[in-house]
Parts: sequence; structure tokens; C-alpha cells
Amino acid sequence: MVHSNLILQKHAMISRVFFLCSVLLSGCVSTPQTDQLLAGQAEASSRQVSHLIEGVPFFPQNDYHCGPAALATVLSASGISSVVPDDLVSKVYVPDRKGSFQVEMLAAARSYGRIPYLIEPHIEHLIAEVQAGNPVLVLQNLGVSWYEVWHYAVVVGYDLDSEKLVMHSGEKKRRMTKLGVFEQTWRRSGYWGVVLLKPGLLPRQADEQKYFLSVVDFARNNSAVDVVKAYQVGLERWPNSKIFGFALANLHYDMGKLPEALAGYRRLLTVVPDFAPAYNNLAQLLFELGEHTEAIAMAEQAVALGGPHTSMYQKTLDAIRQ
Repeated sequence: MVHSNLILQKHAMISRVFFLCSVLLSGCVSTPQTDQLLAGQAEASSRQVSHLIEGVPFFPQNDYHCGPAALATVLSASGISSVVPDDLVSKVYVPDRKGSFQVEMLAAARSYGRIPYLIEPHIEHLIAEVQAGNPVLVLQNLGVSWYEVWHYAVVVGYDLDSEKLVMHSGEKKRRMTKLGVFEQTWRRSGYWGVVLLKPGLLPRQADEQKYFLSVVDFARNNSAVDVVKAYQVGLERWPNSKIFGFALANLHYDMGKLPEALAGYRRLLTVVPDFAPAYNNLAQLLFELGEHTEAIAMAEQAVALGGPHTSMYQKTLDAIRQ
């Protein structure tokens, strides 16, 4: 993966030249993901043969600004209609290197109240997100091994019969790109692709741990109300989740919503009855609510279960007993 590398963005004319190079070389490079996708299409009953996300805004790339243009596209598609590429240049563009860092692209998305979610590095997952109506911000290398041309674009559609993707890319809206050629250029970035989620929404194909970590990153600089929405939808998707149940109860406690926190800890312990941290936090909350007898019982249970934080549980118990 190249998540920490600077993404160099060349002038649109250079990009076109080296994109042609990629096309010319496509016949001698394997495309296993494309081959697997097309071979399995007959059995994929839930996958549409083609799909186009209508109404996705298009911002032509100006000089080296394909990063701001592509990011403005997916932000606008997520409901932030006022954003334009010029608003993002100062957030993601590094003039000395004529490019944008991926980490800045993700941070900028969070600053607009969106949760960036890195999709699984496979073209089938990309297709699934597009079918679900989620434009995918992708990173490609349109050059060759001895001359890299990094480029951000947005996938907005596909047609498996013609074996093509539909992309907002460079100066062209709805550029048609062969799946095999795309796979080659996408592979060079480690198959980096991102969907932007409004709090309360999930990607089409979500991994519990990955989505949780995405929300944790989002929570650092966004409102607790939006973080609650993200945790709640995670708990709805994974009702037996320890991490979402605990995080949501803790957040309700931090917000001063004690009845919600109390209900959250109790519910979590019906699902994960041996989770010592939840007993400890429930004990502290019950103590604050004046329920001393039950608080001591919960703290004793945390100590009995033990674990790496046993000393902290003992401190909670000692404080309640005083």
C-alpha cells in the first residue's frame, strides 16, 4: 500500500499520453480480478450487469489538482453540495511536490463531516459499492514502471457486458475505461479506493473492525451527535458487537446521557457476559446514580473476571466501598 506516499499529479496531457501507454501494454499483463469478476457474473444473481450513478457532479481537473477535483466530486455526491475544488486545495495540495497525500485527502473528508471508508482491495467490492449508489474515489498510476503518473479519479458506473467502468477522470466526464486496464493502473496503488459515508450510513460491504476504526478516526474532530449515529448504525449491523456496544455506551456516558449509557452497558453484558470493562464502567455509573449495592456487585464481577486492567477494576471497587 502507498497510504503514506505523496501522490504526484501530472498535467492532463501527460496523463493522457501515459494512459495510452497502459492501454498498449494491457495485452501482456494479467488481470486476475477482472477475469474472476467476469467469469463469475453468471452466478452472481444479486449483481446488476450495468449501473450508473446518476447526478454525480463533475469537476474538471485543472493542472495538478486532480486530488481536489476528485474529492470535491465524492463530497458533493455525499450531500455537501456547496464544496468546490478550490475549497480543498489548501487542505490537500502540496505545491512543492505538485500533489496530494492520501492521508490529507481522508482528513479533509472528515473535516466536512464524512466518514472515509477504505474498501476491500478487490474490483468486485468496488463494483458492489457503485451498484449501491456509492461513488468510489480511486488512486491510479497511469504511467509505466520507469515513469509514474499518479492520478485520482471517481468511479461512477460500470457495464460488464462491454467490460468497462465509467469514471469522472481528468478533464472528461464519464470516461469509459476497460476493466482490465483499470485493474492494472489501480493495482499499482495497492487497490486504494474510498467511499465517503454520511454518519448513520454503511458501505455496501462493510467489515466490522475496519468500519469501527474508520469511525474512531472520524470521532477525533467531529460532533458527538454524529459519532453516535455512526456507532448506532454499526450496532444495528452487528448487534452482538462488543466494540460498538461498549463504545456507544461510553460515549453516552461522556455526553451525560446516563439512562442511555446504563441501558447500553446492561444490554452489552447480556450479549458478552464475561466482558470485564463493561462491568467496571457499569459499576461506576451505578455508584454515581446512588445504586451502591449493585455497583459493588458489578465491580466485584469485573475484578473476578480480571484481565490486563484488573488493578483499575480493583480501584473502582475500593472507591465504591469507601
